[in-house]
Amino acid sequence: MNTRLQVEHPVTELVTGLDLVHLQFRIAAGEKLPFRQEDIQLRSHAVECRIYAEDPENNFFPSPGKITRLLRPSGPGIREDSGVYEGWTVPLDYDPMLSKLIAYAPDRDSALARMRRALDEYFVGGIKTNLSLFRRIFDHPDFQAARIDTGFLDRLLASTATESNTTPESLTNIAALSAALFSASNGARANGQNGKPESNGGGPASPWKRAARAEGVRNE
Repeated sequence: MNTRLQVEHPVTELVTGLDLVHLQFRIAAGEKLPFRQEDIQLRSHAVECRIYAEDPENNFFPSPGKITRLLRPSGPGIREDSGVYEGWTVPLDYDPMLSKLIAYAPDRDSALARMRRALDEYFVGGIKTNLSLFRRIFDHPDFQAARIDTGFLDRLLASTATESNTTPESLTNIAALSAALFSASNGARANGQNGKPESNGGGPASPWKRAARAEGVRNE
């Protein structure tokens, strides 16, 4: 008999309306359960994500370190069970779970939509987390349609690895332009004052020309 609470106990609490931790304390104090099995009625839908300090792109290796920024989600139907805080250092000594994020709604589609919004609001800086993986899972049409099995995650990770090997052209153009602007800005500060190059003809080239040259080299 496993007498501990499972990590997923918030899902049970939300769909039954029972506080399992409170009930454990009452039982430990010698009390009996104040209800029978037939009294429990399930309601609505809940889904949970276990937020970990780990790197999904590196075989889920732990990612210990200091949390430099922490933005938590909130809103209707969103619950977060967590004990971490901004400035806390995630140790390497034990399970790197940061929090449990739970969404509750009248039906599955609404619960998934609430969770997806909450994942977008959630940000942890300074360390790697599995938040990006959950976003990909919740965006996948098979997961949304409940067409899942024990091989779903393996297939998702395999497809993600294939997609990551191809850099979209738009991202390449943005990277080239950003690099050109950054280089031009540094050159301007080095050659003149107040961010302007000296008028001796030796200032940096126009950032637009740099971007065009970088694009030309890429397309050759």
